[in-house]
Amino acid sequence: MNSALSLLSRLVGAKDDATEAYGYPHIDLFFWRPEGNQLNFGDHLARVVVTKLLADQGHLLEEETIASRRLFAVGSVLHFANDGDVVWGSGVNGKVDAQLHRFRSLDVRAVRGPLTRTFLMERGIAVPEIYGDPALLLPRLFPGRFAPRAASPYVVVPNLHDMAPAQQAKMRHLVSPMTSWNRCVAEILKGELVISSSLHGIIVAEAYGIPARYLRLSETENIFKYNDYMQGTGRQAIEPAGSVEEALEMGGMSPPVFDPDALMAAFPLDLWSQPD
Repeated sequence: MNSALSLLSRLVGAKDDATEAYGYPHIDLFFWRPEGNQLNFGDHLARVVVTKLLADQGHLLEEETIASRRLFAVGSVLHFANDGDVVWGSGVNGKVDAQLHRFRSLDVRAVRGPLTRTFLMERGIAVPEIYGDPALLLPRLFPGRFAPRAASPYVVVPNLHDMAPAQQAKMRHLVSPMTSWNRCVAEILKGELVISSSLHGIIVAEAYGIPARYLRLSETENIFKYNDYMQGTGRQAIEPAGSVEEALEMGGMSPPVFDPDALMAAFPLDLWSQPD
């Protein structure tokens, strides 16, 4: 098995959250889950954001629609997409070989950043210049639910794959990405500075105006997704810290430039058109 296929085999913990046979046309929302039926809070935010946005418009995921479609909304998961799938805010995973992207056509409404846009356009797919990870919409979707509450000078949010070494290093103020989404968000907002190897640790912090610094704890995660997010929010390539101490010296990155109205307007609510 070549390295690309080996990687894909390790990623088959991915699950389509709505693969149950409803017996009628509906929209499947895809989000990635680790093996063992655990949740990774960043990927789970796909369901949180889409469910809340739909509810605000009087809809639910579990509705009959005119046609069955599959929606990708959060995460570096486009290698799981097939022809005809809909993309709203997802991105390319730099760890996955380009040849494993099997699609030839996608219905793209928005992407995480310009690197993903370029990747898709080089494959002949039309992509609007609308950027942003949908997790940036949390303050708008949950007004008053969460707020920064500085309880420590910093918190550390490891990527899923960095959690064990972070625990072994006995890092202080550690926030596990494998807790519930609401607890994870609340814990992130307790830091005056968020030091994170989790991309969504950075995104959640910046969504609420808390400075964040990328901590590169290992070589497990490809830098592509971080740069894609950075460039999609008006910045240059990400500057990582190599340790918590260095992150504290560097302080937060420049704040994001982001248009929530454009991303909200691009949400594919039309998929939930009702049959006659």
